[in-house]
Amino acid sequence: MKESVKNETPITPMLFPFSPEQFWASMRQVIREEISQAGKQVQVSPAYETPGLVQKPLYKMAELCAMLQVSKPTIYEWIRFGKLKPYKIRSRVYFLWQDVQQLLNPDQPQSR
Repeated sequence: MKESVKNETPITPMLFPFSPEQFWASMRQVIREEISQAGKQVQVSPAYETPGLVQKPLYKMAELCAMLQVSKPTIYEWIRFGKLKPYKIRSRVYFLWQDVQQLLNPDQPQSR
């Protein structure tokens, strides 16, 4: 019972009009081009921008802290003293742009 075993790799039929070497060479070229373009991309604008809006309408707590360069306890103090009004949407807390502007410029009349 002698069995002959072939150690060749089976040839998989390709459904492309190229040879496998040409296909993989073109794939490598596409990948190289994508990688080289990834380093040259310009910063993408934030997803919240909507045509016609000049500012972001709602700010999260972390965004407000970063923008005003204060800590969360300071924001909580302003809420407690009535300087800022929080708006809770589900489990998240947001602040209106108009309220932030009123906090920064208390002399200007508030327009809503």
